[in-house]
Amino acid sequence: MSKPKIAIVVGSTRAARFADVPAQWITKIAKSHADIDVEIVDLRDWPLPFFDEVASSAWAPSQNEIAQRWQKKVAEFDGFIFTAAEYNHGPTAVLKNAIDYAANEWNKKPAGFVGYGSVGGSRAVEHLRLAAVELQMAPVKSAVHIAWGDFLAVRQGEKKLEDIEHLNQAGAALVNDVAWWARVLKAARQADAIAGEAQAA
Repeated sequence: MSKPKIAIVVGSTRAARFADVPAQWITKIAKSHADIDVEIVDLRDWPLPFFDEVASSAWAPSQNEIAQRWQKKVAEFDGFIFTAAEYNHGPTAVLKNAIDYAANEWNKKPAGFVGYGSVGGSRAVEHLRLAAVELQMAPVKSAVHIAWGDFLAVRQGEKKLEDIEHLNQAGAALVNDVAWWARVLKAARQADAIAGEAQAA
């Protein structure tokens, strides 16, 4: 079995976003993990319109060409780590919209989160966990929460994320959990596919 492929999804598209900092930081940690391949997926590269299909792609094929390409991109991966800014107690609209534009492509794959902002993005992450469960993902317990004090110190150039030991420990735990679940669930999906082919034969 090939190594699981993990997407680091950059969950903000604002010109002044902070998301690049935690995305690059968690990618560096993930790339040190020998058991997985890692790719950054930047939502700036996927200019999806606000959801405007007749139904979820779980029930009807999407008509929008970018949405179709986005679904194929999501399908490439075996697990996901999302950067999650918190706006008004929730995640960014652009991230939720991107999640809504795929359906079956998320199924039976792990999801992890790097939250930042007010209370470490914990309320945004909690919203995203609920969406992940609805999409039959496996949200892992470990998470990174970059609390306001650490966020400001990094934003203002006083510290780097790699200098903050408790965040490094949380990042390593998150990557370990996502890698473990990605490997296990990839094997299970492959076993299901083989069983389905055998039944159809």
